[in-house]
Amino acid sequence: MPKLSPRDIKRKIQGIRNTRRITNAMKVVSAAKLRKAQEAIYASRPYSDRLYEMLSHLASYADVSDHPLLEMRDERKVDIVLITADRGLAGAFNSNLIRKTEELIQEKKENNVEVSLILVGRKGSQYFSKRNYKVLKSYEEVFRKEINFEVVKEVGELVRSRYYNREIDGVYLINNEMITRVSYRPVVRRFLPFERIEEKRQDYSTYEFEVDPETFINRLIDLYLNYQLYRAMLESNAAEHFARMVAMDNATRNADDLIKTWTLIFNKARQESITYELVDIVNAVEAMK
Repeated sequence: MPKLSPRDIKRKIQGIRNTRRITNAMKVVSAAKLRKAQEAIYASRPYSDRLYEMLSHLASYADVSDHPLLEMRDERKVDIVLITADRGLAGAFNSNLIRKTEELIQEKKENNVEVSLILVGRKGSQYFSKRNYKVLKSYEEVFRKEINFEVVKEVGELVRSRYYNREIDGVYLINNEMITRVSYRPVVRRFLPFERIEEKRQDYSTYEFEVDPETFINRLIDLYLNYQLYRAMLESNAAEHFARMVAMDNATRNADDLIKTWTLIFNKARQESITYELVDIVNAVEAMK
Protein backbone atom coordinates (compact mmCIF):
# COMPACT_ATOMS: atom_id res chain seq x y z
CA MET A 1 0.00 0.00 0.00
CA PRO A 2 1.52 3.36 -1.02
CA LYS A 3 2.11 5.88 1.72
CA LEU A 4 -0.70 8.43 1.91
CA SER A 5 -0.15 12.12 2.39
CA PRO A 6 -1.93 13.95 5.25
CA ARG A 7 -4.27 15.52 2.69
CA ASP A 8 -5.26 12.09 1.30
CA ILE A 9 -5.80 10.74 4.82
CA LYS A 10 -7.98 13.72 5.66
CA ARG A 11 -10.11 13.08 2.58
CA LYS A 12 -10.44 9.42 3.59
CA ILE A 13 -11.61 10.40 7.08
CA GLN A 14 -14.19 12.75 5.57
CA GLY A 15 -15.44 9.94 3.31
CA ILE A 16 -15.86 7.63 6.31
CA ARG A 17 -17.76 10.37 8.16
CA ASN A 18 -20.11 10.79 5.22
CA THR A 19 -20.71 7.03 5.15
CA ARG A 20 -21.35 7.08 8.89
CA ARG A 21 -24.04 9.70 8.46
CA ILE A 22 -25.79 7.49 5.89
CA THR A 23 -25.61 4.31 8.00
CA ASN A 24 -26.80 6.15 11.10
CA ALA A 25 -29.74 7.65 9.19
CA MET A 26 -30.66 4.20 7.82
CA LYS A 27 -30.53 2.78 11.35
CA VAL A 28 -32.92 5.45 12.62
CA VAL A 29 -35.33 4.91 9.71
CA SER A 30 -35.30 1.13 10.19
CA ALA A 31 -35.94 1.52 13.92
CA ALA A 32 -38.99 3.69 13.21
CA LYS A 33 -40.32 1.22 10.61
CA LEU A 34 -39.62 -1.71 12.94
CA ARG A 35 -41.95 -0.37 15.63
CA LYS A 36 -44.81 -0.10 13.15
CA ALA A 37 -44.08 -3.53 11.64
CA GLN A 38 -43.96 -5.19 15.07
CA GLU A 39 -47.30 -3.67 16.01
CA ALA A 40 -48.76 -5.19 12.83
CA ILE A 41 -47.49 -8.73 13.48
CA TYR A 42 -48.47 -8.75 17.16
CA ALA A 43 -51.94 -7.60 16.15
CA SER A 44 -52.22 -10.34 13.51
CA ARG A 45 -51.03 -13.29 15.59
CA PRO A 46 -54.14 -13.81 17.81
CA TYR A 47 -56.44 -13.85 14.78
CA SER A 48 -54.13 -16.21 12.91
CA ASP A 49 -53.86 -18.59 15.87
CA ARG A 50 -57.60 -18.63 16.44
CA LEU A 51 -58.25 -19.22 12.75
CA TYR A 52 -55.83 -22.15 12.78
CA GLU A 53 -57.47 -23.61 15.88
CA MET A 54 -60.96 -23.39 14.42
CA LEU A 55 -59.92 -24.87 11.09
CA SER A 56 -58.06 -27.69 12.86
CA HIS A 57 -61.15 -28.61 14.84
CA LEU A 58 -63.40 -28.58 11.79
CA ALA A 59 -60.89 -30.37 9.58
CA SER A 60 -60.77 -33.28 12.03
CA TYR A 61 -64.29 -34.15 10.92
CA ALA A 62 -64.01 -33.25 7.25
CA ASP A 63 -64.31 -35.92 4.58
CA VAL A 64 -60.93 -35.98 2.82
CA SER A 65 -62.55 -36.97 -0.48
CA ASP A 66 -64.57 -33.73 -0.38
CA HIS A 67 -61.56 -31.63 0.62
CA PRO A 68 -58.57 -32.23 -1.68
CA LEU A 69 -56.55 -29.57 0.18
CA LEU A 70 -56.63 -31.80 3.26
CA GLU A 71 -55.56 -34.97 1.47
CA MET A 72 -52.16 -36.37 2.39
CA ARG A 73 -50.23 -37.71 -0.63
CA ASP A 74 -46.80 -39.18 -1.23
CA GLU A 75 -44.51 -36.41 -2.40
CA ARG A 76 -43.35 -36.55 -5.99
CA LYS A 77 -43.56 -32.84 -6.79
CA VAL A 78 -43.58 -29.93 -4.35
CA ASP A 79 -43.60 -26.14 -4.45
CA ILE A 80 -41.50 -23.97 -2.15
CA VAL A 81 -42.71 -20.44 -1.45
CA LEU A 82 -39.68 -18.35 -0.41
CA ILE A 83 -40.15 -14.88 1.07
CA THR A 84 -37.06 -12.69 0.99
CA ALA A 85 -36.49 -8.92 1.02
CA ASP A 86 -36.50 -6.52 -1.92
CA ARG A 87 -33.39 -4.77 -0.66
CA GLY A 88 -30.04 -5.70 0.82
CA LEU A 89 -27.90 -4.06 3.52
CA ALA A 90 -29.59 -6.25 6.13
CA GLY A 91 -26.76 -8.52 7.25
CA ALA A 92 -27.44 -12.24 6.79
CA PHE A 93 -31.21 -11.76 6.46
CA ASN A 94 -31.43 -12.96 2.84
CA SER A 95 -28.42 -15.30 2.76
CA ASN A 96 -29.76 -17.40 5.66
CA LEU A 97 -33.08 -17.84 3.86
CA ILE A 98 -31.38 -18.80 0.62
CA ARG A 99 -29.17 -21.34 2.39
CA LYS A 100 -32.22 -22.81 4.16
CA THR A 101 -34.02 -23.12 0.82
CA GLU A 102 -31.09 -24.82 -0.87
CA GLU A 103 -30.88 -27.31 2.01
CA LEU A 104 -34.57 -28.17 1.62
CA ILE A 105 -34.20 -28.49 -2.17
CA GLN A 106 -31.24 -30.83 -1.73
CA GLU A 107 -33.16 -32.91 0.80
CA LYS A 108 -36.11 -33.28 -1.58
CA LYS A 109 -33.87 -34.12 -4.54
CA GLU A 110 -32.24 -36.91 -2.53
CA ASN A 111 -35.74 -38.38 -2.15
CA ASN A 112 -36.41 -37.99 -5.92
CA VAL A 113 -38.88 -35.16 -5.37
CA GLU A 114 -39.14 -32.47 -8.05
CA VAL A 115 -39.08 -28.93 -6.65
CA SER A 116 -40.51 -25.71 -8.11
CA LEU A 117 -39.92 -22.28 -6.58
CA ILE A 118 -42.31 -19.39 -6.04
CA LEU A 119 -40.18 -16.39 -5.08
CA VAL A 120 -41.53 -13.38 -3.21
CA GLY A 121 -38.96 -10.61 -2.92
CA ARG A 122 -36.27 -9.33 -5.30
CA LYS A 123 -33.25 -10.84 -3.53
CA GLY A 124 -34.53 -14.41 -3.76
CA SER A 125 -35.58 -13.85 -7.34
CA GLN A 126 -32.16 -12.50 -8.32
CA TYR A 127 -30.34 -15.44 -6.75
CA PHE A 128 -32.39 -18.41 -7.94
CA SER A 129 -33.26 -17.04 -11.39
CA LYS A 130 -29.57 -16.99 -12.33
CA ARG A 131 -28.98 -20.60 -11.28
CA ASN A 132 -30.17 -24.01 -12.33
CA TYR A 133 -33.46 -24.01 -10.40
CA LYS A 134 -37.03 -24.33 -11.63
CA VAL A 135 -38.68 -20.97 -10.87
CA LEU A 136 -42.43 -21.12 -11.33
CA LYS A 137 -43.18 -17.48 -10.48
CA SER A 138 -41.33 -14.52 -8.98
CA TYR A 139 -42.57 -11.28 -7.46
CA GLU A 140 -40.46 -8.18 -6.88
CA GLU A 141 -41.02 -4.84 -5.14
CA VAL A 142 -43.55 -6.47 -2.79
CA PHE A 143 -42.34 -4.66 0.36
CA ARG A 144 -41.56 -1.24 -1.10
CA LYS A 145 -44.28 0.61 0.87
CA GLU A 146 -47.00 -1.59 2.27
CA ILE A 147 -47.37 -5.30 1.68
CA ASN A 148 -49.14 -5.90 -1.62
CA PHE A 149 -52.15 -8.06 -0.73
CA GLU A 150 -52.81 -8.72 -4.41
CA VAL A 151 -49.56 -10.72 -4.42
CA VAL A 152 -50.79 -12.62 -1.35
CA LYS A 153 -54.02 -13.61 -3.10
CA GLU A 154 -52.22 -14.52 -6.33
CA VAL A 155 -49.69 -16.76 -4.58
CA GLY A 156 -52.43 -18.35 -2.48
CA GLU A 157 -54.57 -19.08 -5.53
CA LEU A 158 -51.58 -20.45 -7.46
CA VAL A 159 -50.51 -23.03 -4.87
CA ARG A 160 -54.11 -23.88 -3.99
CA SER A 161 -55.05 -24.62 -7.61
CA ARG A 162 -51.86 -26.60 -8.24
CA TYR A 163 -52.47 -28.79 -5.20
CA TYR A 164 -56.18 -29.12 -5.93
CA ASN A 165 -55.45 -30.26 -9.50
CA ARG A 166 -52.80 -32.73 -8.27
CA GLU A 167 -50.00 -30.94 -10.09
CA ILE A 168 -48.05 -31.02 -6.81
CA ASP A 169 -48.17 -33.07 -3.62
CA GLY A 170 -47.07 -30.46 -1.11
CA VAL A 171 -46.21 -26.81 -0.52
CA TYR A 172 -43.56 -25.48 1.87
CA LEU A 173 -43.27 -21.91 3.12
CA ILE A 174 -39.89 -20.40 4.08
CA ASN A 175 -39.56 -16.96 5.67
CA ASN A 176 -37.87 -15.10 8.48
CA GLU A 177 -40.01 -14.84 11.60
CA MET A 178 -39.68 -12.64 14.66
CA ILE A 179 -39.07 -14.83 17.73
CA THR A 180 -38.86 -11.97 20.22
CA ARG A 181 -38.70 -8.23 19.75
CA VAL A 182 -34.93 -8.46 19.42
CA SER A 183 -34.39 -11.72 17.52
CA TYR A 184 -35.55 -13.53 14.40
CA ARG A 185 -34.79 -16.76 12.54
CA PRO A 186 -35.63 -18.47 9.24
CA VAL A 187 -38.46 -20.99 9.59
CA VAL A 188 -39.67 -23.78 7.29
CA ARG A 189 -43.26 -24.96 7.59
CA ARG A 190 -45.52 -27.16 5.51
CA PHE A 191 -48.17 -24.98 3.95
CA LEU A 192 -50.18 -27.65 2.10
CA PRO A 193 -51.68 -30.09 2.81
CA PHE A 194 -53.17 -28.56 5.91
CA GLU A 195 -52.13 -30.42 9.07
CA ARG A 196 -55.11 -31.60 11.03
CA ILE A 197 -55.05 -31.92 14.83
CA GLU A 198 -56.71 -35.23 15.48
CA GLU A 199 -56.40 -35.17 19.26
CA LYS A 200 -58.56 -32.04 19.55
CA ARG A 201 -61.66 -33.71 18.23
CA GLN A 202 -64.86 -31.72 18.40
CA ASP A 203 -68.32 -32.38 17.06
CA TYR A 204 -70.04 -30.19 14.47
CA SER A 205 -72.70 -29.63 17.13
CA THR A 206 -70.23 -27.27 18.80
CA TYR A 207 -70.76 -24.87 15.90
CA GLU A 208 -73.88 -23.40 14.38
CA PHE A 209 -73.71 -23.10 10.59
CA GLU A 210 -75.83 -20.75 8.52
CA VAL A 211 -74.51 -22.41 5.34
CA ASP A 212 -73.54 -25.93 4.37
CA PRO A 213 -70.66 -27.12 6.63
CA GLU A 214 -68.55 -28.28 3.69
CA THR A 215 -68.96 -24.93 1.94
CA PHE A 216 -68.05 -23.15 5.13
CA ILE A 217 -64.87 -25.21 5.57
CA ASN A 218 -63.83 -24.57 1.96
CA ARG A 219 -64.21 -20.81 2.45
CA LEU A 220 -62.41 -21.05 5.77
CA ILE A 221 -59.49 -22.88 4.15
CA ASP A 222 -59.19 -20.15 1.50
CA LEU A 223 -59.19 -17.49 4.21
CA TYR A 224 -56.64 -19.41 6.25
CA LEU A 225 -54.20 -19.90 3.38
CA ASN A 226 -54.31 -16.25 2.33
CA TYR A 227 -53.97 -15.00 5.88
CA GLN A 228 -51.05 -17.32 6.67
CA LEU A 229 -49.23 -15.97 3.62
CA TYR A 230 -50.03 -12.43 4.68
CA ARG A 231 -48.80 -13.08 8.21
CA ALA A 232 -45.58 -14.64 6.86
CA MET A 233 -44.97 -11.47 4.84
CA LEU A 234 -45.66 -9.33 7.92
CA GLU A 235 -43.18 -11.39 9.93
CA SER A 236 -40.60 -11.13 7.15
CA ASN A 237 -41.10 -7.38 6.86
CA ALA A 238 -40.56 -6.82 10.59
CA ALA A 239 -37.53 -9.13 10.65
CA GLU A 240 -36.03 -7.26 7.69
CA HIS A 241 -36.28 -3.89 9.45
CA PHE A 242 -34.75 -5.38 12.59
CA ALA A 243 -31.90 -6.98 10.63
CA ARG A 244 -31.20 -3.73 8.76
CA MET A 245 -31.27 -1.71 11.98
CA VAL A 246 -28.70 -4.06 13.57
CA ALA A 247 -26.55 -4.12 10.43
CA MET A 248 -26.53 -0.33 10.14
CA ASP A 249 -25.79 0.03 13.86
CA ASN A 250 -22.78 -2.26 13.44
CA ALA A 251 -21.70 -0.32 10.36
CA THR A 252 -21.95 2.96 12.29
CA ARG A 253 -19.85 1.55 15.12
CA ASN A 254 -17.26 0.29 12.63
CA ALA A 255 -17.16 3.73 11.02
CA ASP A 256 -16.50 5.30 14.43
CA ASP A 257 -13.61 2.88 14.98
CA LEU A 258 -12.20 3.63 11.52
CA ILE A 259 -12.40 7.36 12.12
CA LYS A 260 -10.41 6.96 15.34
CA THR A 261 -7.84 4.75 13.64
CA TRP A 262 -7.36 7.04 10.64
CA THR A 263 -7.27 10.12 12.88
CA LEU A 264 -4.30 8.61 14.71
CA ILE A 265 -2.67 7.84 11.36
CA PHE A 266 -3.35 11.40 10.22
CA ASN A 267 -1.79 12.89 13.38
CA LYS A 268 1.25 10.66 13.00
CA ALA A 269 1.65 11.59 9.33
CA ARG A 270 1.29 15.28 10.16
CA GLN A 271 3.93 15.01 12.89
CA GLU A 272 6.28 13.26 10.49
CA SER A 273 5.69 15.99 7.91
CA ILE A 274 6.42 18.71 10.46
CA THR A 275 9.54 16.86 11.62
CA TYR A 276 10.84 16.58 8.04
CA GLU A 277 10.20 20.30 7.46
CA LEU A 278 12.08 21.19 10.65
CA VAL A 279 15.00 18.99 9.62
CA ASP A 280 15.09 20.69 6.21
CA ILE A 281 15.09 24.11 7.88
CA VAL A 282 17.88 23.13 10.28
CA ASN A 283 19.92 21.69 7.42
CA ALA A 284 19.42 24.88 5.39
CA VAL A 285 20.51 27.05 8.31
CA GLU A 286 23.59 24.91 8.88
CA ALA A 287 24.46 25.12 5.18
CA MET A 288 24.30 28.95 5.30
CA LYS A 289 26.84 29.23 8.13
